[in-house]
Amino acid sequence: MLTKGDDYPLHQTSEPIAFAGTDRNFYDRYFFNGYSPDGSVFFAAAMGFYPQLGIVDASFCVIADGVQHNLRASRRSGGERLDLSVGPIAIAIDEPLHKVTLRIAAGDGPLAAELTFTGRHFPIEEPRFIRRNGTRLFMDYTRMTQNGRWSGWLSVDGARTDLGAGWTGTRDRSWGVRPVGAAEPQPPPEGNFNQFFWLWTPCNFDAASLFFHSNDDGVGAPWNRRGVISGDDGTERHFDAPGFAIDWQSGTRRIAQMTADLGGGRALTLTPAGPVFAMSGLGYTHPVWGHGLDHGAELAVAHDRLTEAERGWGNPLAMHIQAFVTAELIDGGRTHHGVGVLEQLFVGPHSPTGLTGLMDPAA
Repeated sequence: MLTKGDDYPLHQTSEPIAFAGTDRNFYDRYFFNGYSPDGSVFFAAAMGFYPQLGIVDASFCVIADGVQHNLRASRRSGGERLDLSVGPIAIAIDEPLHKVTLRIAAGDGPLAAELTFTGRHFPIEEPRFIRRNGTRLFMDYTRMTQNGRWSGWLSVDGARTDLGAGWTGTRDRSWGVRPVGAAEPQPPPEGNFNQFFWLWTPCNFDAASLFFHSNDDGVGAPWNRRGVISGDDGTERHFDAPGFAIDWQSGTRRIAQMTADLGGGRALTLTPAGPVFAMSGLGYTHPVWGHGLDHGAELAVAHDRLTEAERGWGNPLAMHIQAFVTAELIDGGRTHHGVGVLEQLFVGPHSPTGLTGLMDPAA
């Protein structure tokens, strides 16, 4: 099967581009978020290709006046991987690894936009994520992450917002193997995972970006952790063994404040200070619009919304979140102030922070 991608020097195997190895769970995804300087307006978008499933899906979400508006779309791909559009949602690569434009066509829903992301630095390649469930591969993927500045406009229910100075955010590209599409018909003999601890904290400062993430097991041992400070001047400093501590919002698994020690007197403090974004708007853990699901039509489009109350702790659609945060970085005797997001997904126990049970709230 030949597609447009075969006319570009992108091949990684002897097969045409349409064939991505042999694992049904192979995926290739774009992710974006952005926010006003005070966090009062927050948007996010994603587009995922699932070559073995023949599906591509996308989503665009905006929080305005406390309400999260979600636009979702899915289509059958026919193996084509260079058509970066799904219904009203389209991506254009203006300058690879530097500038990308996201367009949301006005339709029968409340959202429309034309937003351009310009990177502040060369993308960060995070350590490769590999995780097995017994003998079965659960995850094997690579992600590159980049902070940047946004320009353009967005519209919610006809009310247009023009993005001015200070609108920043993050994009990433990840590809490899994760659970996607319909559930596996035969779980591993050991059962499916019942523990997953995930922190991801891209932050924007005046002249630098900071990245910290951690995947931990139940006793708190990290199986993937890294800290990076990337300067707008192109410098990168990597920290392989940062530590962190968490104060919980009482009666929840949501963070009230997080501190991270990068070593050498470098310290980060993150404090939630704005809207909570439910990642289910982008398909993560969504029971109907999960990644790679076939909706039984060549194109399916849907809209819904989540109020602030519906994004509170306890709603399964709001267990996986990104919280807008203020950030303080102490680096070399200087203190820098900025903003960012604190992505949180905590399932099962995590001894160092006091989490027990499957979804028991913190004390």
